[in-house]
Amino acid sequence: MMRMRFMVTAAAALSAGLLAAAPAQADPAGDFLNTLDGTVLSGINPADAISAGQSVCPMLADGGQDAADVAGRVADTIGRPLGPATMFTGFAISAFCPGAVASIANGESPIPLGLLGF
Repeated sequence: MMRMRFMVTAAAALSAGLLAAAPAQADPAGDFLNTLDGTVLSGINPADAISAGQSVCPMLADGGQDAADVAGRVADTIGRPLGPATMFTGFAISAFCPGAVASIANGESPIPLGLLGF
């Protein structure tokens, strides 16, 4: 039961991050940092934030990981609780994984959200 709550919370925070993130432009790193400003995620060293953000797409591409696993690893990397780390993960997907965002917009998800109960 507790694991299910965690998965639903992680999925909701990831979805919120994806919906709130600005669409990627010519400068995904700059757009990503601008998205973090004014959120609970501001204050992360910009170089560390970009590095962690850019690590999200390869982690999601690994068939052995789901969005909750990635958010957990991001939480460890950025030193934030799981909720903000899940939001960070959503922002990173929006900025650095344009193919994933396009697939989600078309009703397909390259991210295994089914593992989170969706």
